Amino acid sequence: MAVPALTDAALAIAAIVVGAVTVASTVRVLARLRHDRRNGSLWAVDRDRATELWSERYRLVGRPDAIRRLADGRFVPVEVKSRPAPVRSPPYSHRVQVWAYCLLVEEASGRSPGYGLLRYSDREFRVPWGAAEREELLELRRDLSRPYDGRARPSPARCAGCRWREGCDAAAAG
Repeated sequence: MAVPALTDAALAIAAIVVGAVTVASTVRVLARLRHDRRNGSLWAVDRDRATELWSERYRLVGRPDAIRRLADGRFVPVEVKSRPAPVRSPPYSHRVQVWAYCLLVEEASGRSPGYGLLRYSDREFRVPWGAAEREELLELRRDLSRPYDGRARPSPARCAGCRWREGCDAAAAG
């Protein structure tokens, strides 16, 4: 069986395809390098217990989804949410979770991360971490460690959809 000869047009098309694949690959590598320079290189990913952080001082334990190491040596926690980003800003509960990871990173490394990353499926937010956020987190932690004071205002409508209704001592009768 004879092998057909490649025409000049076939060789030109092959060269264009190889060139396009090479350019696309180079662009991806450069984009990753730019992302890493801006956000730090990936240092740890939550695949096992190796990324678990704890603080005896605050009696707090957590595992960020990832930890990035910045060029200056600081570590930044990353929390990944599978849903799309909210329209305005991340909900308070998501920010508090990132703050807790920032506190744990600070305790483990001895350096403040300055911020944490909250990554949604379509967008990423930098969540600031400083003295004001630390105080708000610790105040929230103090509030949660106190016995329940009965502040909830239960109502049949609100309690009907609550997933903790069965075990709640403040649930509305109904």
